[in-house]
Amino acid sequence: MGKTKVQEAVISLINEALPEIKNVDTTKDLITEYGVNSISIIKLIVSCENMFKVSFSDYELDISDYKTFDDLIERVGKKLDEQAGERRVIGGIEYGR
Repeated sequence: MGKTKVQEAVISLINEALPEIKNVDTTKDLITEYGVNSISIIKLIVSCENMFKVSFSDYELDISDYKTFDDLIERVGKKLDEQAGERRVIGGIEYGR
């Protein structure tokens, strides 16, 4: 799955999980620009886990690991790449070999 598709899917999740955030710019600072807190990032990560069928460790739930939404998108992309040997369809999008 390419970064663009992951980015589009994560933005969709942001809109659902954090509806108070309007006009998402994935490069802006989560805390200063959007007021995201540790509860909000965990909520978003759980949504990503459910959509993409990936798992985040307890250590990966720390908001300090995510300065921007792009950081989360990159992390999801890496997790998907790790599973790329499997052919899967998630959210109507096919990825893998």
